[in-house]
This record gives sequence, C-alpha cells and structure tokens, in this order.
Amino acid sequence: MTEKIEITKQIHRQLGVDLFNQTWDLMEKPERTTQDDDEMIHAAHASRYHWGFAGEAVNLARGEWQISRVYSVLSHAESALYHAQRCLDICLDHQIGDFDLAFAYEALARGFAISGNIEQKDKFIQLAKEAAAFINEKADRELLLADLKTIP
Repeated sequence: MTEKIEITKQIHRQLGVDLFNQTWDLMEKPERTTQDDDEMIHAAHASRYHWGFAGEAVNLARGEWQISRVYSVLSHAESALYHAQRCLDICLDHQIGDFDLAFAYEALARGFAISGNIEQKDKFIQLAKEAAAFINEKADRELLLADLKTIP
C-alpha cells in the first residue's frame, strides 16, 4: 500500500513558481525539440494547476495567460484562444486590471493573429493599447507595448 503524501499550500506555490519559470526558459530556448515543446506545454499546465491550490485570482489569470502564450508560440490557435479567454474572464470576474488585463487582451490578439482572424486581432490590440494607459508601472506599460509589436 502506498503512503499518501500531503502537498502543502507552500509546496503548491513553489511548484507553481518553478514550473512557470521552467516554461519561460523553454519558450526562450532558440532551438526547441518536439520533446521541449511537449515539456513546455505540460509545465505551463502544471504551473497553473498548482496555482489553483496556492494562488489567488491574479495567479490563475497569469497561468492562463502563460498557457495561451505557449500555444501561440506553437501556433495552436484554438488552444491559445481558449486560455486567453479564460485569462480575460478571470480578470473581469475578479476586477483585475492594470498589467494583467492588458496582457489578457494581448493574448487574445496573439491568438486571433495565428488563427488568421485579422479583424479580431486588431480589435484586441486596440483594447490592449487602451488598457495600457491604466498600467501604473512605466516599465510594465513599455513591456506590453513592445510585446504588442511582436504580434504578426
């Protein structure tokens, strides 16, 4: 018989952080293999899973955003859009604004870009730019605006 291991909130939080960072490392890897891509997908989902036990709504939104970004990087439009919409829904349901709301719009714009829906892409780029005006930190605002320029 196997012994049940209790995973504390602190352990869930640390796993969420570590897997989030691992996902970023894989996204930034210049030449990923198919195994790297698979690991990146699983790490992003696992990070979001652990934040579900240890985080607050903002952590859930950021997890959904990262999953959307992974799928955008891999050109999986349907999954990218699903998770981008989840990110936006969490932001709206919990009145999360600032950086997170703007990046929810960015994620939708990026997903629509890879799906080929230019009208929706342009709509969400505009919404992201409008939301950028309400980002408190100048560096965060500049990061968003620079990231919008990378959307094809």
